[in-house]
This record gives sequence, structure tokens and C-alpha cells, in this order.
Amino acid sequence: MSRPAVAQSAVRRRTGPGPLVVVGGAEDKVGSSAVLRRFVREAGGRGRARILVVPTASSVQPEMVAMYTDVFTRLGAAEVTSVSPQSRREADSPELAASTASATGIYLTGGNQVKLSQLVTGTALGNAILGAAGRGVAIGGTSAGASVMSSHMISLGTEGLTPRQGMSQLSVGLGLLDGVVIDQHFDQRGRYARLMSIVAMSPSLLGIGIDENTAMVVTQHRWAEIIGAGGVFIVDGQHVTSSAYATRQGGPLLFSGATVHTLPAGARFDLQERRLIGYTERHPEGPANVPHTDRDEAQRISAQLLASIHRHEDG
Repeated sequence: MSRPAVAQSAVRRRTGPGPLVVVGGAEDKVGSSAVLRRFVREAGGRGRARILVVPTASSVQPEMVAMYTDVFTRLGAAEVTSVSPQSRREADSPELAASTASATGIYLTGGNQVKLSQLVTGTALGNAILGAAGRGVAIGGTSAGASVMSSHMISLGTEGLTPRQGMSQLSVGLGLLDGVVIDQHFDQRGRYARLMSIVAMSPSLLGIGIDENTAMVVTQHRWAEIIGAGGVFIVDGQHVTSSAYATRQGGPLLFSGATVHTLPAGARFDLQERRLIGYTERHPEGPANVPHTDRDEAQRISAQLLASIHRHEDG
């Protein structure tokens, strides 16, 4: 059997929508790589996963493709390819959309989520990614690639601890997850206030903040499992009292009565019913404590440089 046929059969065995691996950014790429290893597994596993990398959000796209090609290959992917439109016209071409056809996993890299929204959302490529998810393909996204997975995404915003009027802006995302808004690099960049300010304005949205080197693996658009080294912060404003309709621009918001969940690795959460459904205690999943080869060190330095670049790109 040819490699494409093997990969496609692995996807066909899955009924319903494919899993989403929503990563908070700065995932370990040179140690145990637990988060990315899980993505490869969801995409078909060692020797079967055929991963399409979409580095459109990044300002260093060739370097991003090279890095993810290296790590996914190391983790056992059978093939890693990439596609990166530079305009909406290019993203709207049938040829580019067709690049998703043989993929068992599609991975959206970090960078600037506004760029993803402007170049991919609502195009033939964006629709092809949605279609791939619908037929069982695993979709992963880190940092900006995580934010764009929801129907509504944080495009711009300031950081801090006190929610204020107008400190965040929303744009349209890909729509892989409905009814939520996702923020990333959450604890590391103190993004509590901007997430709460969004929920104060739109309390029907479930606010989700994901730490670095941490992921929320979502199946059937509903069941979320937390993996990785950090945690996931969820704020449910379904019964909140808010002053958002009356507070002046920049003023502090009244935000009372929200339900907050902090979920470490091993927690399982129902995104529809907005409740914890299980927890199995796990040790933190950080980089493996193993000697580095020269190649490992080069990868580590490359990853650090890219992370530094993306600190200035992410909205």
C-alpha cells in the first residue's frame, strides 16, 4: 500500500470531526516534546502522520517550516510539507486548498493572528482546513495559530491584571471551535485582564487562556483534555454582572459572579456544559533531562531565537 493510502485510511477510521490540539505557544521542541508528540499521534502516529505546516502568521516563515519539519520528522511523521499564502488571492486558489487533501494533520504556527485572519479566514484554504477537520484530520495551532481556531479571536490587546474597557479587540477566526475565545502565552504574559475584559463584553463566550508548553486537546468539538507543563485558565461569564455597557474607554470594569476553572495536565473539561468531568494527577511535562548533542543545541538556540521574534509578533 502506498504511503498516501496508509495515511488516509488512518483518518477514515475516525468518525466525526478531527481532534484539535490548541497550544499556548513556546512548546518544547528539543526535549521530550510532549505536546508536539501528542499532535503527531493524533495525526496518525509514527510512520503514518502526514503533516501540513501553515507558517503564514510568522515573519520568519522559511525558518519556521525548517524547524517544524525537523521536529515532526524526529517524532516520527512520515511526511512534512508546508503551504503559506502571501495574499488572500493566493489563499483563495483551488491549487493551494488542494494541498490539504492528503494531510492527516495540519499545524498552524505562531506569529501574528491578525495576519492569519486577514490572509486565510474565509478563503478556499481556510475552508479547506475546516473541511479537513470535518473529515477527521487533526488540526493543531500554537500561539497565534491557537487564537485563530475559535470563531471569535483576540486580535489585539494590552496586558495586566485589572480588566478595563477597550483593552482587547476581537476579529473573526477560522471557526473550528464555537462559543469560546482563546488567549495564549497566558500566565507568562499576564493576560488575565484582557481575557476577562472580552468575557465582560461578551459573556456568552467561554474565555480560555493557555500557558506556554501546554495544550488543550479537544475531541468532538466538546471534550477537552489538558496536557503539558502548565495550565489552562477558563472563565465562564454565563451569570456574570458587568459594567461593560456603561464604562468609559480605559476605565476599570465591574466583573462579578464569573466561574473560574484552573486546569493542570490530567484535567478533562466539557466545553458545552462548562464543567470539570475528570482529573488524573500527572507530573509536569517539561523538557527531558538528557544530554544535548551539538544538533540538539543548535535546535535549542533556533527555537529561542524564534520565540524571541514571536514575543514581538503575537497580538
